[in-house]
Amino acid sequence: MHSPLKHFADLRDPRVERTREHLLEEILLITIAAILSGANGWNEIEDYAHSKHAWFKSFLTLPGGIPSHDTFNRVFSALDPEELEKGFVAWVSSLARLTAGEVVAIDGKVLRGTQESGKKAIVHMVSAWANTNCLVLGQRRVDEKSNEITAIPKLLDALELSGTVVTIDAMGCQRAIAEKIVAKKADYILAVKENQGHLLEEIKDSFQMLAADAVAEEIDYGHGRVEQRTCSAIADLSLVDKAAEWASLQGLVRIQSQRFHKATGKTERQIRYYITSIKPDAARLNRSIRQHWGIENKLHWVLDVGFSEDLDRKRAGHAAQNFSVLNRIALNLLKQDKSSKRGVHGKRLKAGWDNDYLLHLLRN
Repeated sequence: MHSPLKHFADLRDPRVERTREHLLEEILLITIAAILSGANGWNEIEDYAHSKHAWFKSFLTLPGGIPSHDTFNRVFSALDPEELEKGFVAWVSSLARLTAGEVVAIDGKVLRGTQESGKKAIVHMVSAWANTNCLVLGQRRVDEKSNEITAIPKLLDALELSGTVVTIDAMGCQRAIAEKIVAKKADYILAVKENQGHLLEEIKDSFQMLAADAVAEEIDYGHGRVEQRTCSAIADLSLVDKAAEWASLQGLVRIQSQRFHKATGKTERQIRYYITSIKPDAARLNRSIRQHWGIENKLHWVLDVGFSEDLDRKRAGHAAQNFSVLNRIALNLLKQDKSSKRGVHGKRLKAGWDNDYLLHLLRN
């Protein structure tokens, strides 16, 4: 991997020139280093930087010494989040080599700690996760008076997706989104729920009236449960009234899951439906749909548990949005490091204790 810092060289400093006591690039580097080492807030970043002052001084200029927590807060509250996210996407694009058929899952995450008492406003981010590469490819904020439908196209525009399979939950099941994915030379698998009422009923009718072209089954054991997942796919779109309006639509998909919990003896059953631009290949579709949940297990869960993102109380300006980008930079660096077999938490501890390992993360 290449150091991300050079991709942020064009960031505009939001401070007036006479107040620039600290260099923007050094503020950025110190912050990323601190987050890699376990810091989750401005006070922790300042404390960490002071504890590592001699080490930072060995390769940084630090014209104003170590910035205060207020300085970190003010800078990242004022920094243009679109510029920061653009630099992030450019960095990931320089290192990501997405494999043919790789699942890129797109899903939203609410930063719950950003909601102020008595107010509805809350920061809601949509991220793209490359499952095989274990990389966050990019993210976009959902506008306060909108929803993920408007943020997803902007995120797609920023990404290189050729040859991948984009999976999105029911919120993203929109004709314009499907068209944009196909225009990016990628395939799609979109969940269909009640928000596409007529389409959902037509898919259900298709599985009642027509024979499946392909069926595949998976059985998974683990975590005290046994799960059976049966994927059925139909190529016949004759019962879908407006099938031609969906770009490159090739098939309808049904996932029937049955989960048995050993501890309670209870069985849960669920049926989910999808549309796809992939020709009916039930085994492939089953795998791809299951891999979509990697964005929950490998990204959102890790950010909440490993980075305490859901507890984050940053509310000033763009602080929460920009800090979420910094968390994802740190997560990508940690996930891509193969020199240590520890998990994310263990690697952050090691980075805090071992300057050589931290430097390795920042440089590679």
